[in-house]
Amino acid sequence: MNEIGLSLDTVWMLLAAMLVFWMQPGFALCEAGFTRSKNTANILMKNFVDFMFGSLLFFFVGFGFMFGSDGAGFIGMPNWGDLSFYKGELPVEGFLIFETVFCATSATIVSGAMAERTKFSMYLIYSAAISLFIYPIEGHWTWGGGWLCNDAADSFMMSLFGDVFHDFAGSAIVHSVGGVLALIGAMALGPRIGKYSADGKSRAIPGHNLTLASLGVFILWMGWFGFNPGSQLAASGEVNRVAISHVFLTTNLAAVAGGTATMFITWMKYGKPSLSLTLNGVLAGLVGITAGCDLVSPTGAVIIGLVCGVVLVFAIEFIDHRLHIDDPVGASSVHGVCGILGTLLTGLLSTSNGAFYGHGWGFFGAECFGILIIDLWAAACGFILFFGIKKLHGLRVDARIEDEGLDIYEHGETCYN
Repeated sequence: MNEIGLSLDTVWMLLAAMLVFWMQPGFALCEAGFTRSKNTANILMKNFVDFMFGSLLFFFVGFGFMFGSDGAGFIGMPNWGDLSFYKGELPVEGFLIFETVFCATSATIVSGAMAERTKFSMYLIYSAAISLFIYPIEGHWTWGGGWLCNDAADSFMMSLFGDVFHDFAGSAIVHSVGGVLALIGAMALGPRIGKYSADGKSRAIPGHNLTLASLGVFILWMGWFGFNPGSQLAASGEVNRVAISHVFLTTNLAAVAGGTATMFITWMKYGKPSLSLTLNGVLAGLVGITAGCDLVSPTGAVIIGLVCGVVLVFAIEFIDHRLHIDDPVGASSVHGVCGILGTLLTGLLSTSNGAFYGHGWGFFGAECFGILIIDLWAAACGFILFFGIKKLHGLRVDARIEDEGLDIYEHGETCYN
């Protein structure tokens, strides 16, 4: 690769990393707006911790687990800050930063579902665990060249399906893992005080500021243009220019389709178009398209967005009303359910190897198997982590602290006077 092309690719990768980093304030504002004002400082603090801990731990250990030389494709080697194992053409420091912001995103997804009742000290433990090994190990199976993406003719995936697992930017690897962990964390914590009546009926606990939540979603939307197109990791040459442009288009089309679908579904179902659910509908479309944004057509992207936007409403209702799992921001539905759905739809709608384009069911089978394995890993780790913390030390704050707000008791300050 010539120097000009490599320089252009490096700059593009770093600009994309900046956009993905910008998703951190998006998550922070979105989660803060969807929760009550007495817990705002706690929400913001957790989002800072996710990136601070994530950056350090991914640098020292996680990056090696994800991209280092492996043991039969299942785990890389810890690097302890030594990056000499990296053999790519792009500068290792830049690639590390790009992967770091993805790792932090996976950890941040969990904080919203466990908001308003989690001990901050215990949050530090599970945020560290996600960045240290939960995310990097399943990331090694996929983006790190491990067994789920090994395309050698005699590999496990090729022998079984004739194709490998594909997740371009993280519907499964980042979002579904975060969503599954969020669901199990919320399950381990139990619902917020007053969320369910004595007869089990769900009560709405409105967030304190939909303006903040809306701004957060707009920021996330913008950040996704680094998340998805940036995953091309190159901008020089005709192939990369076309690929980036295509991914930009499919990403945006899925987002607007998701928001539109949710808006009309809530309008028909509840009599009024819900802003809060429409915001999550936009995110649902973005999460859904992230796996196959490079493979599906623009029309396919619209279909993925519409399906995710519709399913989201019923997923939130099912988890809340039927399972009685209290997820204040809908993270388990937006990231978990729609991350899984988007991965599966990629197996159907990929123009190059999708089942609906006459290419057989091998690729769809690979997508089903990959998402199953990845989320079983996340679920097993989540159960051990959250229920282990709950048993050994306690995961939840005292009732008085929850009632009066975590800001003063956990941090000694509040965002509003």
